[in-house]
Amino acid sequence: MSEQRGTEWQKMVAGDPYDAGAPALTAARERARRLTHRLNSEWLERSDRDALLDELLGQRGEQCAINPPFYCDYGRNIFVGENFYANVGCTILDVCEVHIGDNVLLAPNVQIYTAAHPVAVAPRIAGVEFGKPVRIGHNVWVGGASVICPGVTIGDNSVIGAGSVVTKDIPANVVAAGNPCRVLRLMTAEELAGLT
Repeated sequence: MSEQRGTEWQKMVAGDPYDAGAPALTAARERARRLTHRLNSEWLERSDRDALLDELLGQRGEQCAINPPFYCDYGRNIFVGENFYANVGCTILDVCEVHIGDNVLLAPNVQIYTAAHPVAVAPRIAGVEFGKPVRIGHNVWVGGASVICPGVTIGDNSVIGAGSVVTKDIPANVVAAGNPCRVLRLMTAEELAGLT
């Protein structure tokens, strides 16, 4: 991992502009692709899958289930809590850190992006990138084919409806959906208590 901690890695994780073509970053992405290829193409017993996820991710809690296919840029910037479930087709572009709380469910084809590119053409063509971290609280359910954009925080207990494009923070204890995603309603006391 020390080879990843060079100047471009530090700039990337800090959210500063960085050179995506730097050799250390290219090597780190290739490492993640090798690991995700194995996850996506081999039948792995639970102990082997857990060991692979320990190698790939920055941190994972117990009962971490990721159904293949799964894709990420680096893996090391993904930190998931206890009882995490990602259904098929999940993509996490983790140039910055992605923190996911306990008891989080990601439906099929959820996309989490921390990576961004300059609007200006010349630096974009030159390979300059930057990122913003994403945080998902505890007990969150993200509906299928939702996109979570760079810099977004989703509060505890909230539900994001299928097909949403989350461009701004979503508070705790709400149901939100749409493109762009917006709060539809507060969760009821019964829903928060799990009595529905």
